[in-house]
Amino acid sequence: MRTGLIQTASRLLRLALPSLLLVGVPITAQAPTGPTPARPLTVPQGRAAPATTVSAPAGSPEMTAADVNSWLDGFIPYGIETGDIAGAVVVVVKDGKVLTQRGYGHADVKSGKPVDPDNTLFRPGSISKLFTWTAVMQQVQAGKLDLDRDINDYLDFKIPPAYGKPITLRNLMTHTAGFEETAKYLIAINPADNRPLDAALKRSVPNRIYAPGSMAAYSNYGASVAGYIVQRVSGEPFEAYVQHHIFAPLGMAHSSFVQPLPAGLAPLLSKGYLAASGDSKPYEIIPMSPAGALTSSGADMAKFMIAHLSANNPLLDQKTAKLMYATANTPIPGMPGMALGFYHEDRNGLNIIGHGGDTDWFHSDLHLYLDKGVGLYMSFNSAGKEGAAHVLRQRVFDSFTNRYFPDHAAALPTLATAAEHGRVMAGNYVSSRGSTTNWLRIANLIGQAVVTVNDDNTITVSALTNPAGVPKRWREVAPWQWQEVGGDDRLGAVVKDGHVTAFAPAGFAPIFLFLPASAGMNAGWIVPAMLAALAVMLIAALGWPIVALTRWRYKYHSTATGRPLMLHRATRLTAWLMLIIACGWMGMIMALSSDVAYFDGRLDIWMRLLQLLSLAAIVGTALAFWNAWVIATGPEKRRLATAWAVVIALSALFLVWTMFDMRTLTPSLNF
Repeated sequence: MRTGLIQTASRLLRLALPSLLLVGVPITAQAPTGPTPARPLTVPQGRAAPATTVSAPAGSPEMTAADVNSWLDGFIPYGIETGDIAGAVVVVVKDGKVLTQRGYGHADVKSGKPVDPDNTLFRPGSISKLFTWTAVMQQVQAGKLDLDRDINDYLDFKIPPAYGKPITLRNLMTHTAGFEETAKYLIAINPADNRPLDAALKRSVPNRIYAPGSMAAYSNYGASVAGYIVQRVSGEPFEAYVQHHIFAPLGMAHSSFVQPLPAGLAPLLSKGYLAASGDSKPYEIIPMSPAGALTSSGADMAKFMIAHLSANNPLLDQKTAKLMYATANTPIPGMPGMALGFYHEDRNGLNIIGHGGDTDWFHSDLHLYLDKGVGLYMSFNSAGKEGAAHVLRQRVFDSFTNRYFPDHAAALPTLATAAEHGRVMAGNYVSSRGSTTNWLRIANLIGQAVVTVNDDNTITVSALTNPAGVPKRWREVAPWQWQEVGGDDRLGAVVKDGHVTAFAPAGFAPIFLFLPASAGMNAGWIVPAMLAALAVMLIAALGWPIVALTRWRYKYHSTATGRPLMLHRATRLTAWLMLIIACGWMGMIMALSSDVAYFDGRLDIWMRLLQLLSLAAIVGTALAFWNAWVIATGPEKRRLATAWAVVIALSALFLVWTMFDMRTLTPSLNF
């Protein structure tokens, strides 16, 4: 039941904060290692490593246009129809050419306009960052940027000092700058909220919650700072720079970072939907444009993939490209690491780099198979029923990889340490990508992953589920590394002094980790205690009018007068305040889930009102303790009444602690 409550709350928060699913030395002195695939698992000492091959066996499908088209046409239409997804585009490139590009479904459901892979524009979200990182590397190549220099040297505003270490472009590109998560102003609907990039960045600098280079924590703000640095050193607005130095050289005539779109491109943009059966949604504006403002067609994304897969990359010289694709940070040993901007998705013995991207309405993935000269891009214009697009895009990637590049490594046996290590893993975990200084801290409370050990010594992680929504089961096949039972996913942990300090599945490892929840953030006890405290508040609040009505009905007059009566009423009023505050914050979450426009600051006045009510509730909590003291020391010595008054006071005190611990009482309204 406890896990179920946490999972329900987690799903609610994911609906509420969808935008949360939205960077030395000169180049000649750097010594990158070549891009080598992460070993899937660490083989225990003394055991021979199984042979791995990526060559297709006799009779396996050959990657031809005819075969890929046949496979996609049997896969995608069914997926978007059953998932209530309006439309999709899928592109495959191979050996410097477009192998196939396919449009499915509708760009406009109401008019019946089909998706055209040549001309229909999609919003690939955070895949935009790959263009930002490419621009950074162009400036590194030109000698204008140093990956290991303090980024404050390139800015006209300052990132406040912290941890005694500067943030570098390398930190930004590996998402290890240490910024906490922010959501306010990330996506806007009103064109008036489309501020210039510098204004968007200077409006509020996120707090730094980790030392630079110490923790993987994905950051939209960090990517946007990198784009602004390109703007500063190049002397061109970021949108113009990408147009002149990436789009134009590649012939990407149907791509733009400009918001709203130029008149010539605007009619080509696909509508965005939550689900195909619903109404189309308004155009999304990303004020921090380098992090996610790209608009592009499938055909143009093919050109971008071909450029990065080419031995003669028209955007970067060979040395710079090699540096960009090489693993630069590996948070979990044995799991794929982070390159400079790309994240490694290595599997089946192959070097695979890529990036995902989500706005509220568009959901996309890009994968580059470096060893094979193959690229795969897909984008969906709606999340679909129960987030079907997220499942579908993962299934396309998995199935495509296993179909054309099968892995024939022998299965590893379950280790004898599975039970022992499973018990060490068990517990509650928070995401490293989160907030600690604002009320989004609540996300790390109600969205925690819970690791449990099963009877067969496998483990489950509540946050990691299969397409049916059932938590995956994992068996330990190497020390502190697990394989998905019946699947291809992998999971690894970092252990220090016998304690797990972090873990992540292969797909998450480069960009955020699961960290053990501290006692003050452990939902295992805080959530039940909070529910119990609110239940006490509810009984106390409802008891006030019920008792009053009962007394009126039976003509009974209480003997309480003066200070005892005042304290009794103040305590019941405090209970009502606590309930109103809890409902108010839930209302905030529901408002954010219903319309991304609420991220534009219009809820600020309601946040301030809730904070004022919270201050009143703090005063009321003190009065509740006074009330308990008066009852306990009164002449009547009512033990039951005293016990209930103490329970009410302690419950109120716990809720006050929660207000401070969840950072709902802060001077700043940024989150």
